[in-house]
Amino acid sequence: MSESRRGLLFGVVSYLLWGLFPLYWPLLEPSGPVEILAHRIVWSALTMGLVVLATRHLPQIRAILDDRRTTLLLVVGAVTITVNWGTYIFGVNTGRVVETSLGYFINPLVTVLMGVLILGERLRPGQWLALSIGFAAVVVLTVDYGRPPYVALVLAFSFGTYGLAKKTAGAGAVESLAFETSVMAPFALAYLAVLGAGGGAHLAGEGPAHVALLLSTGVVTAVPLLFFGAAATRISLTSLGLIQYLAPILQFTLGITVIGEHMPPGRWIGFVLVWLALTLFTWEALRYRRTQLAMVAEATAA
Repeated sequence: MSESRRGLLFGVVSYLLWGLFPLYWPLLEPSGPVEILAHRIVWSALTMGLVVLATRHLPQIRAILDDRRTTLLLVVGAVTITVNWGTYIFGVNTGRVVETSLGYFINPLVTVLMGVLILGERLRPGQWLALSIGFAAVVVLTVDYGRPPYVALVLAFSFGTYGLAKKTAGAGAVESLAFETSVMAPFALAYLAVLGAGGGAHLAGEGPAHVALLLSTGVVTAVPLLFFGAAATRISLTSLGLIQYLAPILQFTLGITVIGEHMPPGRWIGFVLVWLALTLFTWEALRYRRTQLAMVAEATAA
């Protein structure tokens, strides 16, 4: 198998695993969302620490600590990914799987919007049209829900901010996640200690299966990331950008089938508008990339 095909396979596996998360987090109940989040941070920090040692990434960790700018950016990343993880677990465990999928559907549009507002990037007409349709979809869904789809919006903006911080920091996937989880681990441990002292913890009171599930949060977090990292080094960002929709598609499908969430007509209209915006956004990006490649080829030939 060629490296590009292996990379595509790794990417598909990573996004499929992320797409199956709605089936995993409810298994950790009766632990509440914040307790689950705290365990995820602690066990992810431990798991990623072992991965760092196994892959000999300690020099990269030292490089992060030696660069104040990179450190600060990854601290921002640590805070925003914690908000993202917590919101996602809350959404899934309160029966809002479809809304969580919406967050990851609109994330590419939010990322482009953040590029305009924060980085001063200029959009092409097709991108403006996609953003306009996406905004209309959020308005329709706000009317349908009777409130803004805040779970989706928090997921989209927190992950967009996280991606911006990570991109600017320029650190590798393994060492950056190891750093981020280690930054948040003391706070998570403190919360678990307070929860345990107050008799509200569920680690030891629900049987060995529950203990194993909570401890597995670190592996569940690390495995898709490692597959993603293997994919990112083998295939183009364009290919990764296309297969990223596998996760929210699978989440949405699980939400309306296995979990059985209700989808009134207004909600369908909102999601169709989102999918239309993403189709336009993806088509415009691919067309622009082909144009740029053609211009480079002409310049090279000349």
